Amino acid sequence: MTLRFKALSVHLFTATGAVFAMLAMLAAVEEKWSLMYLWLVVSFIVDGIDGPLARHYHVKKNAPEFDGVLLDLIIDYLTYVFIPAFALFKSGLMDGWTGWFAIIVITFASAMYFADTRMKTKDNSFSGFPGCWNMFVIVIFALEPNFGVILLLVTLLSVAMFLPLKFIHPVRTERWRTLSLPMAFAWTFFAGWAAWVDFHPESWAHWGLVITSLYLVSAGIAQQIIPPRNARDYKTS
Repeated sequence: MTLRFKALSVHLFTATGAVFAMLAMLAAVEEKWSLMYLWLVVSFIVDGIDGPLARHYHVKKNAPEFDGVLLDLIIDYLTYVFIPAFALFKSGLMDGWTGWFAIIVITFASAMYFADTRMKTKDNSFSGFPGCWNMFVIVIFALEPNFGVILLLVTLLSVAMFLPLKFIHPVRTERWRTLSLPMAFAWTFFAGWAAWVDFHPESWAHWGLVITSLYLVSAGIAQQIIPPRNARDYKTS
């Protein structure tokens, strides 16, 4: 196969995320939350693979007629923001006005964040909470906290999208990647497991989700606090 065909194939692979998003949305409309999240996990896996493939095959050079970044952002908004927000609203976990508040704040703030040209830091991390509402909502489904707790977390994370707080990209942030990447794999495994057992309250998957989510949310902020050990890290942090 030519490099052009391989590069084009990466774009086609990325586009399958839109199909999985539709399958997840159809499941969400029928309130089949476990099935919805299984499709979102599949989409999450695609999102984790297509980036390294795009860089490996230099898609900007070998298939420039398609904008892979734009394609990725469109699909990410559907799978990371829109569908999880809909699920949170329809699930009944947030009563009355709190549900309306959540979907309005999540979708509006995330749209602005995704269009922000300052969303990436020099070390390929994210500046501000990167709108990973799919990861947040699956933990909420697993733990089912009080609606007041959910409301507080939604508010804090929405504000955090526009604060100078660093959030790692498990694949692209080099610092601590030997730990971050396995944590991302573990999160994906626990998310699929939790959805597979229909968020059973006694499942160990819930603890795995909590532990891995806490690491992925806090690692970047910890990197801002803890000085790098060598000069190379100073240049990329």
